[in-house]
Amino acid sequence: MFELIFDLETKKWFDQTGTTDPGDLGVSIVSLYFRETDAEFKEISGKVMSFWEEDFDKMWKFFLEADRIIGFNSIHFDVPALRPYAPAYFSKLPHFDILDKIKDESGHRVSLNRVAKDSIGEEKIDQGKNAPQYFENGDEQSLKQLAKYCESDVILTKKVYDFGFRNKILKYTDYWNNPRTISVDFSYPLGFSPAAKQASLF
Repeated sequence: MFELIFDLETKKWFDQTGTTDPGDLGVSIVSLYFRETDAEFKEISGKVMSFWEEDFDKMWKFFLEADRIIGFNSIHFDVPALRPYAPAYFSKLPHFDILDKIKDESGHRVSLNRVAKDSIGEEKIDQGKNAPQYFENGDEQSLKQLAKYCESDVILTKKVYDFGFRNKILKYTDYWNNPRTISVDFSYPLGFSPAAKQASLF
């Protein structure tokens, strides 16, 4: 079994594009954590990788190999943001969006930072609004900071996913400052087999 956890940073914000389409923002970097798991879904090995725009062609093989592609708000933001760059099959891959699971249970959106803080006691190291500025700066230090931020969000997403998978709950403090604990089911469908995903793509 192979799982891929990913995040990306964009070159612009919506107020700079005049649209609400993530595909208009431009993607500066994609970071991913690619891992192998055993039959009990315990991690055997894993590796963090980052790809700048000029190297995107080298990363699609990892997405294609994954049995589950995990993100936070990925189906409604990251996947459409990558549309101008991605192969036609990309949106058909087995994407798993943690935020969608939270919305299904609670009826509300919640930030990764709120979930991570209450569920695993960790927080984001930076703010997403800074990412386009790092890219625009373009100097070595700014680009290192951009990559570090993107990779740290991937690890944070991985830890939140693993907590939810293992404990079947996630915790967060809502916008009214009330602590919440919700049930989540991150298990694979009954009868899932890694070979089955390929048949649905073509």
